[in-house]
Amino acid sequence: MDLLLKNGYVVDSANGFEGKADILIRDDVIRNIGSDIEAPDAQVIDCAGLTVIPGICDMHVHFRDPGQTHKEDIITGGNAAAAGGVTAVACMPNTIPTVDSAETVRYIIEKAKGAKTRVYPVGSITRGLEGVELCDFKELHDAGCVAVSDDGRPVKNARVMAEAMVKAHYAGLKVISHCEDLDIVNGGIMNAGKVSKELGVKGIHRLSEDIITEREITLAADLEVPIHIAHVSTAQSMQNIRTAVRFGTMVTCETAPHYFMLTDELLRSRDADYRMNPPLRTEADVQAITEGVIDGTIDCIITDHAPHAPEEKADFEKAPNGVVGLETSLAATLTALYHTGKISLQRIVTLMCVNPRRILSIPGGSLRSGDVADICIFDPNEEWVVDPAKLHSKSKNTCFKGMTLKGRVKYTILNGKVVYTDGVD
Repeated sequence: MDLLLKNGYVVDSANGFEGKADILIRDDVIRNIGSDIEAPDAQVIDCAGLTVIPGICDMHVHFRDPGQTHKEDIITGGNAAAAGGVTAVACMPNTIPTVDSAETVRYIIEKAKGAKTRVYPVGSITRGLEGVELCDFKELHDAGCVAVSDDGRPVKNARVMAEAMVKAHYAGLKVISHCEDLDIVNGGIMNAGKVSKELGVKGIHRLSEDIITEREITLAADLEVPIHIAHVSTAQSMQNIRTAVRFGTMVTCETAPHYFMLTDELLRSRDADYRMNPPLRTEADVQAITEGVIDGTIDCIITDHAPHAPEEKADFEKAPNGVVGLETSLAATLTALYHTGKISLQRIVTLMCVNPRRILSIPGGSLRSGDVADICIFDPNEEWVVDPAKLHSKSKNTCFKGMTLKGRVKYTILNGKVVYTDGVD
């Protein structure tokens, strides 16, 4: 059956369009966009008061599948994605086993056929994420990977990283770098600063991120190959990337909503749901990351969706790092950046729908006639309180719990089919 979206406010930054329009979907594809479209036999969704954008692409998630499916799996992760308006994700390779073989890539792709989002595997840079032996990038690419990363760990050896950047580039894969010097981290569990000292907790110096970020920028500039910097959280890394971009270095980067909304003051509660990697920083860092989003230095807003079971998060100092975020990312971004007048809806679409796909060289991110109908429909003004118990993810470790966010996903469409309806799914 045809699907007709009536009276929506359409925002499509890829084509420079913003305004009221109807969208007719037939056979999984957008067939017409215009005013007063009539389709007598179509299912109609009245989008009056709602905003219609391309489906979001989150290029940094952890679905824990295979190997840790008590935390999340590809199906439950897809459910969480659909509830957040996310129609495409790139899954990081720190699974058990790691995504360092075609066999594991094929497992992910096969299982993802039943998910309510498109799942793109990210392969490992090194075998077993051990930082020593490079994976066969051609094998990973041919099996279906869109990028490589040792996310969760850095590639410690600069020579290995340099070789990886060159070989991955010629294999058609983007390198995503987790920038963290583990020797500087040295067992720290939160940002090193005033709060960590007052709590008597070992901190993580910001240099752990800044040093490796600068290393990756230097390698990219010298080798003349691209690099993508994951989850930027510090003011200095932000400035280093900004300078590199101005000099023409092929560097792109991402951040997550918690880095432009929350600070390490929240860890005074000793609640491990506020622990992630990199950690929450200071207000000065929040302002610097926000400025990077505003001025275009930051290319993408992602979630680093990292589910953990409640019992794993119970002990503040022993808990693993990570928070879920797929169901709150759009609302958090609208709340912090759009409703405060810092960025436009067009910019949000570019950050969350267009640029991630461009960086990964995957299709989608626009609403033209002929495009596959992957669409997010949301109420930009609806306020709601984040209740972990109501999340669709298998894990509930959200750092936005109890917060009032403004903006709520009402429908998600994947391949022309409604896969999420607020209040129903």
